[in-house]
Amino acid sequence: MSSDRPTLPPVRLPSDAELARDALAAPLLARAVRLARWAGPETRVGAGGELVEDQLPAAAEALGLAPDDDGAAYASEAWRVAVDTGLVVVEEPQDDEGGGEDGAVEAGGQLALVTGGAPQDVLALWLDALETALADATAPLLDDLAGLLGEDGDLDLDALDWDPQAEAEFLDGVLGNLYLLTVTEGGSGDAPVPLPALAASMIVPDDMGEPTDDILEQVSDAMMRLDDQFRVLEPVGLVEYQPVDESLMAEEGEEPAPAQSGDDEDVSRYGMVRLTPLGLYGVRARMLEAGVDAPAVGDLADKGADSLLDGIARYPEASARAETHAWLARREPLPAARELLAAAKGADAGSPLRRLHCQQALSLVGAEAEPAVREVLDDPELGGLARVWLAEREAADVPAPPEPMIFWLAIDTIAAQLDAVGGGDLEELQELVEGLTSRHGGFFDSAWRVEHPATPEVLEAMGRLHRDKRVAKEARKAAFKARSRTAD
Repeated sequence: MSSDRPTLPPVRLPSDAELARDALAAPLLARAVRLARWAGPETRVGAGGELVEDQLPAAAEALGLAPDDDGAAYASEAWRVAVDTGLVVVEEPQDDEGGGEDGAVEAGGQLALVTGGAPQDVLALWLDALETALADATAPLLDDLAGLLGEDGDLDLDALDWDPQAEAEFLDGVLGNLYLLTVTEGGSGDAPVPLPALAASMIVPDDMGEPTDDILEQVSDAMMRLDDQFRVLEPVGLVEYQPVDESLMAEEGEEPAPAQSGDDEDVSRYGMVRLTPLGLYGVRARMLEAGVDAPAVGDLADKGADSLLDGIARYPEASARAETHAWLARREPLPAARELLAAAKGADAGSPLRRLHCQQALSLVGAEAEPAVREVLDDPELGGLARVWLAEREAADVPAPPEPMIFWLAIDTIAAQLDAVGGGDLEELQELVEGLTSRHGGFFDSAWRVEHPATPEVLEAMGRLHRDKRVAKEARKAAFKARSRTAD
């Protein structure tokens, strides 16, 4: 992970209680809990804590499964989760000369948390189960076990051509991309992602136009690798997955070519995947542990107004609004309005955007904010904002702003829009700039004198954005005057 702690868009998560219910309903954890309750003094385990082979049919039946190979595989997988999460505690057989003794089993302390723990306890249990599932998903397929055994009977790891760290990093990268695609679309993860697109995001270089045949082959290999891995990860509740349509294989073992864009029905046959709300929670938890700044809506609800206004500066509009609602819900309206206005003051580079978000937050407070707004009518930084807010609510007795305040507010507003999401919507900014200059004759004659730290930058931007060449030239001249004045 990079040391500059990159910030992702915020994710919207259900409550911990809802996530905990989802965790307990996940098939893999539910089976592990059932086996932990089934296990008793007669349960026998071998080296490594796994169930001895002749107990697997009974374990499968305890899960309501047929006592066949598939049932035994499900039972073995669930037992590993029970052991790894502490739902059961195993005492492995002693390696002595007598031999023949199996290990013992008893209920683990974590089992009581399933019914008696807080939601956070259940989620911690699920995260442990997730780690087991991720390890299984990146484990090598041992189709030819006999060919992989060395002369001493041990597994020959070199013959596997398997790099566990590289496999884990690849899957982490895929889940990270899937998370980013989800939160970028608004944070709730409703739309599934085609498997070819997800595989291509890991393989195709960003600057590549038409993928080469070699790249397409690598994408195809990655698709089949992910198809296997998502089948393993779905039972733990991390993803909802529509597997690759097996009829696309011309013959057994052949890998499908990546789907071409343009046909939604065909693309879906190549696999579709989405992170569940629980999956979003799990991937985010692992990111936070790795040092990535991965915010969630509601993180700022218990912090001060300064943290709120700074924090939502790079949030998408819907997420910023949701975060502000959560912050206001914990406070009385009038004190909240006063705190927001106090936090909006300042002459630093981020202050214009703070004032813009303050104005938007005050619109959510409602009429109860009016006394706080009127208190700042004479403030040189907040007076313009206050008048706009009062005018929008058609309040009475709103004093006319002095001319310097009008131009200061214009510069501040454009500075905020320029700062929003790296410059904001170009068309919207052009309309704002052209509207200001058309309403105020001789705008630039006064604007270059505005005592605002962003005046030169704003005027330069207006020169770039205005589509009338004559007005754009006036803006650039005004920017030069503003820079000369501040340099004196």
